[in-house]
Amino acid sequence: MSDDKPGREPIGEDVRIDALEERLKAAREREEKRNRPQIQGADAGYKLGNRVLAELLGGLLGGAVIGWVIDYFAGTSPWGLLVMLFLGIVVAFRNIIRISNRRPD
Repeated sequence: MSDDKPGREPIGEDVRIDALEERLKAAREREEKRNRPQIQGADAGYKLGNRVLAELLGGLLGGAVIGWVIDYFAGTSPWGLLVMLFLGIVVAFRNIIRISNRRPD
């Protein structure tokens, strides 16, 4: 007993503990990423405004160009342009509504 040798040998590395540590590390990283501050203030509003404007102009111009091409090749002078312009406006407003209903990232 004078050697002060412990009664039991220390337990070696446990695979379950290593797996638990890896899962805890991954969970901490996900939590830090989730809690990181998002773009706020003028930058977020500016970005959203540009996106809405792009959707609106894209719908209008896309519908007008496609309608004009249909009129040019089919000879249906104002009707193709009017119908496609109307559909472009509908699509643009639908996309704007979808953007406004989206949850902030």
